[in-house]
Amino acid sequence: MKIYKRVIVSFGCTLFALFSVCKPAYAQEAKENQYWPDGPEILSAAGIVMEAGTGTILYEKNIHDQHYPASITKILTTLLALENSKMDEVVTFSHDSVYKTEGSGIARDVGEQMTMEQCLYGVMLASANECAYAVAEHVGGNIDAFIQMMNDRAAALGCQNTHFNNCNGLPDEQHYVSAYDMALIAREAYKNEAFRIICGTKSYTIPFTNKHTDEETPLHNHHQMLYPLRTRQYLYDYCMGGKTGYTSVANYTLVTYAEKDGVTLICVILDSPAEGNYNDTRALLDFCFDNFKVVNVSENETSYMQSSRQNKGVVGNYGPFVALDSESAVILPITAELKDADSKIVYNNEDENVLGNIEYSYAGRVVGRADITAADVTVDTFDFHDQVKESEKAVSPSGTEQPADDSAPGSPKIFRLDMKMVLAAAAGLLILALFIFLIWKLADNFYKIKRKLHLGRKEKPKYTTIKQNKMFRRKRHKWF
Repeated sequence: MKIYKRVIVSFGCTLFALFSVCKPAYAQEAKENQYWPDGPEILSAAGIVMEAGTGTILYEKNIHDQHYPASITKILTTLLALENSKMDEVVTFSHDSVYKTEGSGIARDVGEQMTMEQCLYGVMLASANECAYAVAEHVGGNIDAFIQMMNDRAAALGCQNTHFNNCNGLPDEQHYVSAYDMALIAREAYKNEAFRIICGTKSYTIPFTNKHTDEETPLHNHHQMLYPLRTRQYLYDYCMGGKTGYTSVANYTLVTYAEKDGVTLICVILDSPAEGNYNDTRALLDFCFDNFKVVNVSENETSYMQSSRQNKGVVGNYGPFVALDSESAVILPITAELKDADSKIVYNNEDENVLGNIEYSYAGRVVGRADITAADVTVDTFDFHDQVKESEKAVSPSGTEQPADDSAPGSPKIFRLDMKMVLAAAAGLLILALFIFLIWKLADNFYKIKRKLHLGRKEKPKYTTIKQNKMFRRKRHKWF
């Protein structure tokens, strides 16, 4: 079946290449009318809003400038722990994890043991620096190895203005991020289901441990758009979680996840004045929810695919050879439609089931992509048998060979080739080809042949009657 699949994939690529050349004219006309809404002014030094599904930047301010991240560093620490450990692993707090950290914490003791799950809730909800340090040592083997893991993971995500020098965000001149890079990290973390659960939890209780045997440790999320830790004024109905940060050199930092009407936003704020991080975040989220929408590609694309009423496949009753990923979507201004966006096909050979991508752009920004996939198409085949002669005969109970009855139930269907018929068909095709050739040559030389036939005729001389009456002229001459 691989040969059929390859033929189908090649045919699908050809179809999409033709469709891309024959796109309707309205897509070209829409370029002049594309408009991207302007966002509000914010007090923070840098900020960005990224749509989680497509990675499209909806708002930006100084997004490539380097700033101290403070405790939003712990997003990457948590992501690496989730990717490289199990939630039930036991983490033991070392001397360094307890005494080489300062700032926010939950008062752990040397030798205390907690599960990885309990530690990560301490990291993300209470921003516990000693928990982050203990997690880093457990996952990396030592703190330096874990920091290298952080920088390698950031580089793999495309971060170019970021360098980590610790796992918790404490002040360090060699520890910085940009708003854009932090959005990339936050987006990658949000793809992890366990991370989404942890960062969106409002309260959590750590049970008794080997060092805290007399009391449990209650935790509350410090993100005040999700949980009213000190005040209710910053609560935001669409907030799904996030991470706060603050140091004297970093000022306030904040990462927020929010969802509304199928749109998932990631907002990053860096170097914000006191409490300005929440006000700027609310203003940016409201702006983006009010001015942008998510559009499903497969439900709205008409330039590349036939409508569902006409979609009966290319050959016979087989399904379409290619299809668009049903989950693919683009983010557009609320007044725009998918047909208003520009698009191009980018071919991708990494996955044999993905022929390429349709990349959509609007107002100079990439707003989403849709995978072009090879559809599952089945092709009817004949069963050929190597031993045709043996299968043509059936053995009777008495041992005598009898011709096989193809019509009998359960008998194999044999595809027989009659050589006489094959030769007759070949001869017929040869005669037909010769006849077509002669007709073609005759038509091509028609006027030449006609001219030769015309010149070959002998014209009758003029005055024939006079030449045939010589005797009359002689007699007349004698009379005179």
